Amino acid sequence: MEKGTLVEFKVQGTPRLGVADRPEGKKNWVVIDGSGHAHVLHPRQITYTVEDVSYEPSDIDGFLAEVRPNIDPDNLEVAWEFLQEAGESTDPASLALLLFSEQSPPLCYAAYCLLSNDKIFFKRKGDQYDPRSVKQVEEVRHQQEREAARKLEWEGFLSRSHQTLTAHQSDDSVAGEVAPTIAWEKTDRPRLELLERYATLGDDCSQKAAAQEILKALKYKTSAEDAFQLLVDLGLWSPHENLALRRSQIPLQMSDEVSAMVQQRIDNPPPDADADRLNLTHLKVYTVDDESTREIDDGLSLETLNDGRKRIWVHIADPTRWLLPGDDIDLEARRRCTTVYLPTGMIPMFPEALATGPMSLRQGQICCALSFGIVLNEAGAVEDYDIKASLIKPTYRLTYEDVDEMLELGLKAEPELNAIADCAQRRRKWRKSQGAISINMPESSIKVIDEEITIDVLENSQSRHMVAEMMILTGEVAARYGEAHDLAIPFRSQPEPELPSDNELLQLPSGWVRDSAIRRCMPRSEMGISPARHATLGLDYYTQVTSPIRRYTDLLAHFQLKAHLRGESLPFSPEEMTELTQGVSTAAYEAVTVERQTKRYWALEFLRRQGNHVWPVMLLRWLREHESLGLVIIEDLGLELAMRFETSPELGERFDVRVAHANPRQDFIRLEMVPDTAVASEAVA
Repeated sequence: MEKGTLVEFKVQGTPRLGVADRPEGKKNWVVIDGSGHAHVLHPRQITYTVEDVSYEPSDIDGFLAEVRPNIDPDNLEVAWEFLQEAGESTDPASLALLLFSEQSPPLCYAAYCLLSNDKIFFKRKGDQYDPRSVKQVEEVRHQQEREAARKLEWEGFLSRSHQTLTAHQSDDSVAGEVAPTIAWEKTDRPRLELLERYATLGDDCSQKAAAQEILKALKYKTSAEDAFQLLVDLGLWSPHENLALRRSQIPLQMSDEVSAMVQQRIDNPPPDADADRLNLTHLKVYTVDDESTREIDDGLSLETLNDGRKRIWVHIADPTRWLLPGDDIDLEARRRCTTVYLPTGMIPMFPEALATGPMSLRQGQICCALSFGIVLNEAGAVEDYDIKASLIKPTYRLTYEDVDEMLELGLKAEPELNAIADCAQRRRKWRKSQGAISINMPESSIKVIDEEITIDVLENSQSRHMVAEMMILTGEVAARYGEAHDLAIPFRSQPEPELPSDNELLQLPSGWVRDSAIRRCMPRSEMGISPARHATLGLDYYTQVTSPIRRYTDLLAHFQLKAHLRGESLPFSPEEMTELTQGVSTAAYEAVTVERQTKRYWALEFLRRQGNHVWPVMLLRWLREHESLGLVIIEDLGLELAMRFETSPELGERFDVRVAHANPRQDFIRLEMVPDTAVASEAVA
């Protein structure tokens, strides 16, 4: 290269022209650009050279003025069409001759600029440029269009996000104003779902980097907690979004296909496989539930037999009337496996139109049921029983409070209800004589309506005992029938617990402390198709059949029992039943976990909102006594929490605490003892 040679080079990726001024070392040259700035260049950094003409740096602007009018990409397409058809390659000089009919340095450089900037028509091979095929050009253009569309979508998403964030911030700052609603596009949904997955799964999200790119673009930090906050700020999530539910496999919506089938079943009920149902509509039927319960799946009656004995009838809803094993509704229920009860509402196993409609035992309507007629002996053991597909007509829709009041008043107009309660007491005593273990720890009900939280301790009332005993009795009868006829149904059992000795229990304060110690020793119940003893209930055989609208294993038992009662082959073989119960048990465990985590979240949120409220608590047991970490129960709420003490109180000791800090999202709470109490303490979650 000689002094005065005009060359092109790049500064931070941008082409620039300069004039060779002098050598620098063995290979480098000092080049002066149009602004008079010097650049030291290696020959590899030079991308184009204007040969055989000498220039000064002051000539560069004039040179470019001749070049620019001739850089028209449309000209390049015309040249491509000609060269592609002729099958010829080109170079800047040849292209200049083809396009401009001359090869002056400015026109050759203009041709070079067209070729070097081209991404569509030509492919460089050394100093030559080969025209792409028509198919290749179409593909490149298609890719460019897709990329342009993606860029437009991305910019649109960011714009809508900024508008939404600005609107919500404005709404927060101006009282009484409502932020305008920004309409999200269909193309925004994948990015929003990506943020949701990252906020839900954190580091386990497979597309974490892409989610973090969105967060950075919107000026947020890049943690999963920041993704959560962004979704809240965008108005897409509540500050109390249920992450435990989102992490689960629990489906929240029914498919359109299932919904359509449900409506079809309601409009055109299938033929009843139990056409000869026992008509029990003459019996007075009591359904007893919480006031908020909508799936009414059990009712109670009492019948006086000719010999004077009393027959208890436990009527269970018969959802099998509305579906067949293996149909879409059944498979959807199998996938869900249980109704999930959360403080914010329920997620039903069956579509609500069925579950709260024709499947439920609705007051004043003739309903299909599976009825268990049971006669007890004087001690409370089962003396005789019968199981029938039936028709009933529920008389009373009662709450537990209603029944408690009626039993307390001993209403003469309802002798059946009083007799059923007496049978339940007799039954409870009999089970205790058979080794049943009674644990009376308080249970609390947490409800959230419009983010208002209420926590009620469920009363250990006569009505609840009555209903519970009748359900356990029905489970024993169903299991006895299954065992007697060798049916593959989901039997429930529980191994004998290794309880503390009588002497050890006597050393503990009576009541909750002693019950907590016993509860700690109880092994988990088991499920299988072979009957075995259930230690806690004091029964040799037991299954659950009383909630077929809400528990899929109960529904499985119904399918099997009803088929056998009709004299038909069972719909599920022992192998199929084993496989089904194992799968359902796993899904049910996940549902229970979500319920517990959600209830704990709202319990901690309730306590957080109470500020400095003072709560009376009792120390139930030590979790790690060497660390002074114990389990306390808030007596007014029935909530159990871990607490670390500076000095150790006695088991059963009562004292007052307040919430020092609570973060429900992080599942953390710290309690502290209020001043002037017996023991100074600090608590941990």
